[in-house]
Amino acid sequence: MTSGRAPQLVIFDCDGVLVDSEPTSNGVLAQMLSEQGLPTTLEQARGEYQGLLLSEVLERAEFRLGRSLPEGWLGAYEREREAAFRRELKAVPGAAAAVEAVRAAGVGVCVASQGKLSKTRLSLELTGMRALFADDWLFSAESVPRGKPHPDLFLHAASSMQADSEGCVVVEDTPLGVVAGVAAGMRVLGYAADSDERALRDAGAEVVGSLEQVVEAIGL
Repeated sequence: MTSGRAPQLVIFDCDGVLVDSEPTSNGVLAQMLSEQGLPTTLEQARGEYQGLLLSEVLERAEFRLGRSLPEGWLGAYEREREAAFRRELKAVPGAAAAVEAVRAAGVGVCVASQGKLSKTRLSLELTGMRALFADDWLFSAESVPRGKPHPDLFLHAASSMQADSEGCVVVEDTPLGVVAGVAAGMRVLGYAADSDERALRDAGAEVVGSLEQVVEAIGL
């Protein structure tokens, strides 16, 4: 899809695009890995684990640790993360306005996240954006054979929303997500306010620095 043509559908990632969850998620992860004997800073957690499926986080952490984490550790992480979300999660500046602008222009919207649907719903509820998306506009990598960087999730979302790949714009903040969108044959905008601009561009994204610029970039 060229930049001069209005899209059929804008697919938003959730974490780091709609909700400012990455510092919180990775802060909890860094603390819990450090407690297990794998000293990890917030910056290291974001560099090593951000954008991965939870199963991949576990696998990578155990490899670096050289042993298995305790049974139930991943569930404990999810509970600690949820508690932290309830204390401090905020929307990304301009997120609600961007979604509203896209919808007002008659363009479809949906969310496609690596995380569980329950996590996406909670994140949107806590930040006041749940009403912007119908239940069947939310998609999780749990519903497809492969998560990002594979295209499966975005293709599933587009098909479910009755949109063609070339009519979709993906808004992502991680290189893994950008690679997935490009592989799906979609135009990808890389939101770089809290991400590595060069890495997003190298992965194939058109870089934007704010969600207002997302609306401008797609000509709405």
